[in-house]
Amino acid sequence: MRITITGTGSHLPAQSVANTSFLNHEFLEMDGSPFGATNEVIIEKFSSITGIESRRYALDSENTSDLGASAAKAAIADAGVDPETLDYIIFAHNFGDVTHGQAQSDMLPSLASRVKQTLGIINPNCVAYDVLFGCPGWVEGVIQATAYIKAGMAQKCLVIGGETLSRVLDPHDRDSMIYADGAGAVVLETTQDGGEILAHQSATFAVEEAGYLFFGASYKQDITPVDRYIKMYGRKIYEFAVTHVPVALQKCVEKAGVSIDQVHKIFIHQANEKMDEAIVKRFYKLYGLAMPEGIMPMNIQSFGNSSVATVPTLFDMVNKGQLPGHQLEKGKVYLFASVGAGMNINAFAYRF
Repeated sequence: MRITITGTGSHLPAQSVANTSFLNHEFLEMDGSPFGATNEVIIEKFSSITGIESRRYALDSENTSDLGASAAKAAIADAGVDPETLDYIIFAHNFGDVTHGQAQSDMLPSLASRVKQTLGIINPNCVAYDVLFGCPGWVEGVIQATAYIKAGMAQKCLVIGGETLSRVLDPHDRDSMIYADGAGAVVLETTQDGGEILAHQSATFAVEEAGYLFFGASYKQDITPVDRYIKMYGRKIYEFAVTHVPVALQKCVEKAGVSIDQVHKIFIHQANEKMDEAIVKRFYKLYGLAMPEGIMPMNIQSFGNSSVATVPTLFDMVNKGQLPGHQLEKGKVYLFASVGAGMNINAFAYRF
């Protein structure tokens, strides 16, 4: 028996927001003081570090659960399965549904239950629940689904990762330019001769690291005294990620029992182009190797950082032949990895 990804789907919102949209923003330091540089300089430096030129924002009428349901429908259609035969719907996110124009998160009922309702699934034995695991939530959802199937508790699982970070960003924080919206999904099921999940690695570092990503007040101190926005200590996250993610990838490869030369692509959380490149370079350095050309597909340039949605949307694009220069090959090994709030890291190896 193999645990195979039989279908992929994604929903990237139609609204594209270019970096030039931030030219008139009032960016402030953490203490509320103005920057010493112009917005043109801030945006230029931002683009050179992150690689982001534009990002996608959900339409005013769309919520995270809507994006997730759309991605789920595409994955189910791609897999060719009857939704009524799904044993689990696992929805990874961080902020629930945040309706346009409001600041309050809505997670009652769970987003997974909302997707199940949208899909019209009647079967009560299809269990729907949410995962809160930071940006690595979708990868962790796949790991959980794999465990259910291995334990004989399930045969088909739908795993979704979705977020609308545009609803929780502080317009006075230059880090707000990183964030984006989107959703991706996969169907996992048992097969006799399909692809297979080989191994995984997960970890949580919380004693000193739990507060690297947090909810905080706007940098413009005389407005919105109650509302809170996504905040991060970027330098600490960078140092954490480049230290711990390469080791997690190495442990995952060792558990999978494959050699490093069998790895064809690494689908890594689209957080920051420079950071992702540093992670993969350090991973290969552990083997005394240089990072191979074309090993790391990227779509952050046009789609930004949509948190839990980045890995499944990237994978769906490559699976559907929508990212030039990248394609999946039968028998090759693919690594999936992420890092984010918690601080959490994880990875899994998959033979296509």
